[in-house]
Parts: sequence; C-alpha cells; structure tokens
Amino acid sequence: MIKVSIATDDGTTISQHFGQALYFKIYAMENGSVISVEMRDKAHHSHNDHSHEQDQGIHPGQLMIESISDCQVLICGGMGMPAYNHALNAGMQVYLTNESNIEAAIKAYQSGKLVSELGLIHHH
Repeated sequence: MIKVSIATDDGTTISQHFGQALYFKIYAMENGSVISVEMRDKAHHSHNDHSHEQDQGIHPGQLMIESISDCQVLICGGMGMPAYNHALNAGMQVYLTNESNIEAAIKAYQSGKLVSELGLIHHH
C-alpha cells in the first residue's frame, strides 16, 4: 500500500504553500486504486512564534513531515527548501505542482503523468 499526502486548506484544492496549509488529505492506494481517504490536521507554525523553534532546535517543516511519516508521497503547490529536504530525508517522493485540483493531481499521479516542478521550491 502507498499513502499519498496532499497539503490542502479545504480538501479540494492543493495548497500553494506547504507550511501554511491547514490539513493533509491522505489517499491510501493499493495497486493504483484509492482504497481510503482521510483528512488529517497538520501541525503548523505561525511566523510570530519562534520560541518553539529555538527551544528544541527543530525546524517546523520537520514537525510537519513527521505528522505524515506514514506516507510515501507528498504533493503540494510549493514549499520551502528546509521542508523539502526534510521530506526527502524521510524517504518521500515529493511532487511540487501547479495543478490546483486535488482529484486531477491524484489522477495524474495514478497514471504516472504527475511531474514535479522544482521551481516551486521557495528560497527564503
């Protein structure tokens, strides 16, 4: 089984910024078919609260990736380089896409046509 995680604010569209998305929509797939879908609250950070980051020395992107550590694939509209690297280090395939519709992105992924646009990595 493969689990595909998609960063989203509303369950319908792909969030343009991984770090600010409210949820992950998780698709569990078996042999290319979707067998279950769940919405998962996403650990997120506010830009005003840096105390948490300094206390533990953990990048917020790492915490977000840990919350989907059971997933093998991550699809989002854009993300910062640290979070992108955390996802890769966690062994995930990361797809950054200009596609905004979740269903369309899942269909593209299933048919092997989803392409990752590395230009969508945000360099802060």
